[in-house]
Amino acid sequence: MSQMTRSFDELVTEAEAAPVEGWDFSWLEGRATEQRPSWGYQRLLGEHLALASAALDIQTGGGEVLAGAGNFPRLMVATEGWAPNVAKATRLLHPRGVVVVADRDEPPLPFADEAFDLVTSRHPVTAHWTEIARVLRPGGTYLAQHVGHSSVFELVEYFLGPQSEEVRRGRHHGEARAAAEAAGLEVLDLRFESLRTEFFDIGAVVYFLRKVIWMVPGFTVAEYRDRLAELHELIQREGPFVAHATRFLIEARKPGRTDA
Repeated sequence: MSQMTRSFDELVTEAEAAPVEGWDFSWLEGRATEQRPSWGYQRLLGEHLALASAALDIQTGGGEVLAGAGNFPRLMVATEGWAPNVAKATRLLHPRGVVVVADRDEPPLPFADEAFDLVTSRHPVTAHWTEIARVLRPGGTYLAQHVGHSSVFELVEYFLGPQSEEVRRGRHHGEARAAAEAAGLEVLDLRFESLRTEFFDIGAVVYFLRKVIWMVPGFTVAEYRDRLAELHELIQREGPFVAHATRFLIEARKPGRTDA
């Protein structure tokens, strides 16, 4: 049955029941699309891992991105703070020889100074630059894809109303550069892209907001039911709801030479 012919209640009930652990968005196939960044983060991640001897993936989620990146160095560690994701990442990554560490995603990182020659992350909630610099060896690299400023804010502001300029500039790539440099890192590469995103039915919206919990903090269907119903009618009448995700790639190096 086409999603366009299903009722609001059917779509919402289905989306509320869908599991949201991990960072796998395959449930949205056919229901939402997001343009991919041109740089291909997972490919770049694999290339860097192939050259590393000791690597750390911060906030690994369910481990899906790391697992698909290719061969791992002799020492490969991943951290994650949300218990359901810790369990999922452990099941996925332990058979590959990856040590999964449950960590609150707050400083300090539970590792010694200069423990890794590569630190990576895909969509960290917060980048603790001083800690990243501390655990990197001299000559080591931080490679990450971050969510940029005002990402999917068309959807955020649909539910929360207009946001302040301060809020809209949160996660700005320029501020990430400044913070990395303030921690003593040299930024080698910084690229930003705005990516068209479409939601084809209200179930996709509900699932997305349940999974990406910081978009509309405290989101529940009960709290936003009237606004959801209005959006359902809008999609039925005018077609997909269009927003724009923002992403930036950052590669930074800790000055000095590494023996790795």
